[in-house]
Amino acid sequence: MLHTFPNSQSRPVRLGIIGLGPRGETLLATLMLMPEVAEIVALCDLQQERLDKFAGLLAREKRPVAKAFLDYHDLLALPEVEAVLIPTSWNSHLQIASAAMLQGKHVGLEVGGASSLEELWHLVRAAESSGVSCMMLENCCYGRNELLALNLARQGLFGELVHCSCGYEHDLAEMACQIEAGHERALHNLHRNGDLYPTHGLGPIAKILRINRGNRFLSLTSTASKARGFAAAAEKQGWRGAGPQRSFNMGDVVTTVIRCAQGETISLVHSVSLPRPYSRSCRVQGTKGIWLEDAKGIYIDGLSPSLEEIDVAGNPYTVHKWSPVEEFYEQYDHPIWQEFRKNPAGGHGGMDTLTLRAFCAAVSQGVEAPIDVYDCAAWMSITCLSEQSIALGSMPLPCPDFTNGKWLNRQTAAKGFWSLDELP
Repeated sequence: MLHTFPNSQSRPVRLGIIGLGPRGETLLATLMLMPEVAEIVALCDLQQERLDKFAGLLAREKRPVAKAFLDYHDLLALPEVEAVLIPTSWNSHLQIASAAMLQGKHVGLEVGGASSLEELWHLVRAAESSGVSCMMLENCCYGRNELLALNLARQGLFGELVHCSCGYEHDLAEMACQIEAGHERALHNLHRNGDLYPTHGLGPIAKILRINRGNRFLSLTSTASKARGFAAAAEKQGWRGAGPQRSFNMGDVVTTVIRCAQGETISLVHSVSLPRPYSRSCRVQGTKGIWLEDAKGIYIDGLSPSLEEIDVAGNPYTVHKWSPVEEFYEQYDHPIWQEFRKNPAGGHGGMDTLTLRAFCAAVSQGVEAPIDVYDCAAWMSITCLSEQSIALGSMPLPCPDFTNGKWLNRQTAAKGFWSLDELP
């Protein structure tokens, strides 16, 4: 059993899981590590073999039998289900989340972009009318370096924040040959052109910039490069379907620039079809310092090293040096990671564990989720907005204010140990 965190709930939350694909299995494996946090009481999937598989996984760990359903409406009708996790497809998870909240169930929503603003407004109104919470399970918000950067920003070491960048750069070109297998992400990349997966990078940056709590996304413009990567991968691997080679609409590099109400800018990159190592490309730049993920470094004016050197003309100049991120852990590790590193465990380097603990703690304690429905809507809206901007020749578009003005005085929302807005 993992270390008991401060402010942890006194009893397990009674959970249902809707969608038992690979991501659902990862979530279940993480939940198995912390029975004091959640009890799985119901399962739902369109495929009976997946229900049978999950029942076997629970039995192997000697956990209570969970009720099984092929229709999520039947699961939502169970009074014993307090909350649901929804790791279903991008085309279904928002609809299911809205239906769950209208049934009074708290929602842990998996990541992915939205297809329309309308479905996001439905999500927000379902949360507001029902009074239950909707938390995006954006595990990257609980990454150690992301929380370190959040702590440094709150402590003022970066100075006034000016510009941030982030993204999702991941070689997934093998999706080119998975159309006939029904791979959902492959279908989206075949037919759409926009930032389909914005939240891994944007979520932590949005928290650092206090989006929806004293700040908000104001407008954006998006541009897509030519599309070559998926076609090249399909030709290299051998197309599995009959007929002519398909053309993918998704540009190899999609760049979105967001302007915030307080004047900061965010550069967001989506690139999943070209060869490269994985990166979320995070950067936080302020008037006194910077964190750059790919450099594995931080530079703080007056703290980080600098050397005086002489150029070929004999003139002195200053060379600024990165400080390794690890040098800041002892003094500036976020309190969440100070506690977690005593006994780290769980999926994605512990990020899944922390995210699920935060969600269950919010449900159990009846407090605001640290990533709430307004965050879900704002972050996921970047997908359909970027798609529209590209289709209109990179035209600037306004970003909706899903809070309807409440962002102006929400600076201190979601206090507590799991907060991503204010330090515990």
